[in-house]
Order: sequence, then structure tokens, then C-alpha cells
Amino acid sequence: MPATNQNEREQTSHQAPIDFSEYQRPSTGRSIWQLTNSLVPYIALMWYAIWVFDYSYWLALPAIVLAAGFLIRLFIIFHDCGHGSFFATQRANNILGRCMGLLTFAPFTYWNKSHARHHATSANLDKRGQGDVWMMTVEEYKAAPLKEKITYRLYRNPFVMFILGPIFIMFISNRVVRRKVDKREKMSVYLSNLGILAFVGTMCYLVGWKQFLLVQFPAVYLSTVVGVWLFYVQHQFEGVYWARQEEWDFQTASIDGGSFYALPRILHWFTGNIGYHHIHHLNSRIPNYYLPKAHSEAKELLTVPGIGIRKSLKSLTYRLWDETQNRLVGFRRARVTSDR
Repeated sequence: MPATNQNEREQTSHQAPIDFSEYQRPSTGRSIWQLTNSLVPYIALMWYAIWVFDYSYWLALPAIVLAAGFLIRLFIIFHDCGHGSFFATQRANNILGRCMGLLTFAPFTYWNKSHARHHATSANLDKRGQGDVWMMTVEEYKAAPLKEKITYRLYRNPFVMFILGPIFIMFISNRVVRRKVDKREKMSVYLSNLGILAFVGTMCYLVGWKQFLLVQFPAVYLSTVVGVWLFYVQHQFEGVYWARQEEWDFQTASIDGGSFYALPRILHWFTGNIGYHHIHHLNSRIPNYYLPKAHSEAKELLTVPGIGIRKSLKSLTYRLWDETQNRLVGFRRARVTSDR
């Protein structure tokens, strides 16, 4: 029988279903205001960076970094549209989601379908590979051939995951259909590529290719780096829940399989409250601006400790899932090596 993880959270209070239906009705006014206070500053900062580029790229860099912060916020709007939670009608969500996809370089339908699979299978050891971070168990790693061990170690290397990974996402995984998907998903990728090509081509013609690419690429790249980190830390943390299909429970997987990333208020704002990830997984129809309120009301029912920035850095040491201890461990802790 698996040993109990001393950091494992109490799950007895998660048995009763939690009703968040009052929060899943989007406010058109709040949605439009969030779109405005995210999109307008982003466009202004990008135009400023392009304008000041001729004088000094160093003067443009602060604006590019800040624009990347607003682009993260725009990606969360894109994300909410995919869940059908940003506006009341699916048509409005689809239109805005596709427009945001041009700015974030993400194919709306293709990304949305993959993300929906992630929500349906999160923390399920028997359904890994559905829009999640590649994770092997200790026993799987021990039994893997040397080539697979090396590939896995490279994948899990922070430099590869957070520095090279975003480039792979931007230019390959979001641009090329690499698995069997339906026609709508394929068309989403193809049309997204054409739309991005038209957008980039038009901007290069209007402001110059050098100015635009040296402003646009860093902004998208930096926002993607942060996005990869957020996605990683939201499901790779101390005390996280994973289970085999026969024991897997959606509510427990949502609450204990998704972190509450306790960020400073300004960072919650820029990241669209995605740090309240446990609430988001419990009910993905809640607009991001209602997540803090839902968390506040439910915190007496949920035993979910917050993970601060300093504590979240420990997630970088986690590499494998140990089924005997029900916890994430590093390669050394698991007493396995790539040549074993």
C-alpha cells in the first residue's frame, strides 16, 4: 500500500460538490472593460516601442517587457473565450478568441480542443499526454531505454523547457498539425497561420520589418515564457495529487491537482487571476475576473494552501512521480540515473 505523503493535503472536505454557478455568468461590462484595459495599453506600448526604436533599442526594451505583461493578460482572455466564459454567447467568444489568437500567435480552435482534453484528464496517470507537461513515473523511467531517458531529461531541463520550449511552441507546435485531429482543428491551424502571416506582413510593410520583428518577437516570446512557467507550476508542486483511473476523482483532481499560486496582487492582475487554478479547474466557465471572489467564498470549504513565488521555485527540482510515496521527486531522490 502506498506510503502517505506527509505534505499531502487533507481531502475529506472535498467530497461534497461545490456550486459556483453564480460566478459563471459573465458580465458584458466587466469583460469589455478588461479587454479595453488590456488591449489599448498593449497597442500603445507596441507603437511606442516601434517609434522609439529608431532612436535607441534600449529605450524600446522597457516598453516591450511591459507589453509582454499585457499580452499575458490578453492570452487569458483568449483562454477564457475558449472555455466560453468571457462573453455570454459562444459566437462572441469565438470571434474575440480568434482575434486574440492573432496577437498571441495561437490557433484558437486547435488550442482550445487540446486544452479541453487537459481539463478532462488533469492529474489522471492513465490519461497523460492530453495537453499537459510530460511526466514519467519512477518505474517508467527505470524501465525506459537510454534514448528515452536522455530525451526526458532534456525535456525536463529548465533551460530547454522555459527558454527553448517557448520558441518550439511559437514556431512548431502552434503552427504544425502533428497528431490526428478533426477538420475544424486542422483548419484552425491553417487559417491562424495565414492570419498571422498577413498581420506580420502588413505590419512589416507599414513600419519596417526590422522594427516590427525586433519589437513583436521579444514581446510574444517573453509572454510565452511566463505562460509556460505558469502552466508548469500550476500542476507541478509539492503535495500535488495524481491518481490512476480507478481512483481518480474530478473534484479532488481540480482542488489538489491544481495550485493556488499566491502571487502579489499586481501579478494576479497581469496573469488574469490564473493563479486561482484550483477554482478554474473546478469550474472552467467562471470568467477570470470572478475567480478571486469564488476562491474567497469557498476557502473555508477548501483546504488549499497558497504557493508563493519562493516556494514555487522548488517545482524546478521535481522530475518524476513516485507511486510508492504519492509525490513528485527529483532524479536523485528517486535514486535513478539516466544510465541505469
